[in-house]
Amino acid sequence: MQFLSTELEGAYRIEPMPLSDERGRFERSFCTREFEAAGLHAVFVQHSQSWSSTRGTLRGLHFQQAPHGEIKLVRCLRGRIWDVILDLRVASPTFRCWQGFELSSDNRHQLYVPEGFAHGFQTLTDDVEVGYMISTAYAEGAASGVRHDDPAFGIDWPLSVTAISQRDRDWPDYG
Repeated sequence: MQFLSTELEGAYRIEPMPLSDERGRFERSFCTREFEAAGLHAVFVQHSQSWSSTRGTLRGLHFQQAPHGEIKLVRCLRGRIWDVILDLRVASPTFRCWQGFELSSDNRHQLYVPEGFAHGFQTLTDDVEVGYMISTAYAEGAASGVRHDDPAFGIDWPLSVTAISQRDRDWPDYG
């Protein structure tokens, strides 16, 4: 795996290093030793998946409040997504900055999202499946988010939103 720095401090795009032969391809999607060697958190207690049927579906932007902050390792297992991370760490030099990445079943890239970031994505194709490895168990009372269209951030989504939960639509303006 190659761990590539992003514009946002502490976040990484991870590219596979496949081995190919006459049978096809093999690659590691996670290795504790490699993550630790790169200085990244390597213990994930929850693995989750989401499915979205319609292109333009938007999920997020989500995070968990302290002390239940979470680190996520995200990959697109089927289809394509525009994955967005937003730095909400007040002391960070990239506070309130966001960056987007195309993750797909074709490029097999992953995104390492540090604690203190909000995360969301928009489906670029129909029939999308996304997998998440998460460092902390879900804590309902700590679950929070920011609106995808909050003017405080100016996130540029590639498509019109075709589906979004009421909860994600109703997050208040960021203070």
